[in-house]
Amino acid sequence: MARIDEWLAQCPLVAILRGVRPEEVVDVCAVLEKAGIRIIEVPMNSPDAFSSIALLAGRYADTLLIGGGTVLDSTQVARIADAGGRLIVAPNADAAVVEAAKKKGMIALPGFATPTEAFSMIAAGADGLKLFPAEANPPKVLRALRAVLPKDMPVLPVGSITPDNMAEYWAAGASGFGLGSALYKAGDLPPTVAMKAAAFMKALGGLAGRG
Repeated sequence: MARIDEWLAQCPLVAILRGVRPEEVVDVCAVLEKAGIRIIEVPMNSPDAFSSIALLAGRYADTLLIGGGTVLDSTQVARIADAGGRLIVAPNADAAVVEAAKKKGMIALPGFATPTEAFSMIAAGADGLKLFPAEANPPKVLRALRAVLPKDMPVLPVGSITPDNMAEYWAAGASGFGLGSALYKAGDLPPTVAMKAAAFMKALGGLAGRG
């Protein structure tokens, strides 16, 4: 399996499809793939999330990294793996979730908000770290964290990320971004999602070191 840094090198954006339904998830994902996004997260508090993950994993296993978000226990990890998901994203710093994911050969991106949480997740085997909520951790906080975290540890701010605030986080050391309601809100039709994705991709192209 490709490492998270290899996926982020293709496109450092994670589409968070909170609230998506199985009957619409393939069409929504299709416009995201066309836009260039390569990592798709279906949060567990979405309707029938495991069915959505299974549908996406069956169709996009070779081209996209598909997984579950808002993962709170190892039982959910196992069910996501059974559905074909290869990514586990959590809002919190739970070593048991990270360890369960790694035992399944999955990529683990736990949440953190403090240096203590970050280093405990690294010790548990995290492949990357989700800085959450980003709105409570502005770029200056990320810059300070970057001074002590391993340089090769991916850090992705998540929470109220928009095309307008990506550059500041990127300059502070972000490795990528988790995109929530600014990219997809429950009920959004594919053309709306495509328009939002295009705005993010345009902003991405303007970041230092990209183009």
